[in-house]
Amino acid sequence: MPVTTVVFDVGHVLYDWDPLTLYAKLIPDAAELEWFLATVVTREWHFQHDAGRAFSDTSAELSGQYPAYAPLIAAYGPRWLETIPGPMPGMLELVEELAARDVPLFAITNFSDEFWAMFRPTAPVFDHFLDVIVSGTERMVKPDRPIFELAMRRFGLAPGEALFVDDRADNVRGGESVGLIGHVFDGEPGLRARLVALGLL
Repeated sequence: MPVTTVVFDVGHVLYDWDPLTLYAKLIPDAAELEWFLATVVTREWHFQHDAGRAFSDTSAELSGQYPAYAPLIAAYGPRWLETIPGPMPGMLELVEELAARDVPLFAITNFSDEFWAMFRPTAPVFDHFLDVIVSGTERMVKPDRPIFELAMRRFGLAPGEALFVDDRADNVRGGESVGLIGHVFDGEPGLRARLVALGLL
């Protein structure tokens, strides 16, 4: 079966994401900033939101553990958009090219439901997407098989029909387990070459 469709991850594929972008503005001391991001507002703490937990709950818990940092923890939610440095180089243009060729586009993203509601209006590139599965909304995450099974059903995909692009190899393997064709993202040039080889560009 020819590949006709592309399913994208969002973070580190279409858009960069790094809490440092926000907290470098709020913590001037470099050593304290490094400690804060390694110990307090960590990526592991953030990933609870991708699984469906509310920021009001996670921030209250974390502030209880680190009361001296409660104001900085509280800033994470309302200023979350400042953790997005911008799009990944060349990727929004690549999506535009695919859309111009009428390639069906979808996404599966580990993303907080709350933060997605903030982010989506700032990212018109998703107007080209037929559907986006958000982990925090569904309360299931990559690389677990259920989110990929949901995607196959909801997107109406048959095994072998879609290329799945993700920066994490474990997520790609999860997609491959349900019949998606995997591509571990390492930049726009490599993905472009793959899409050209598949006849999608």
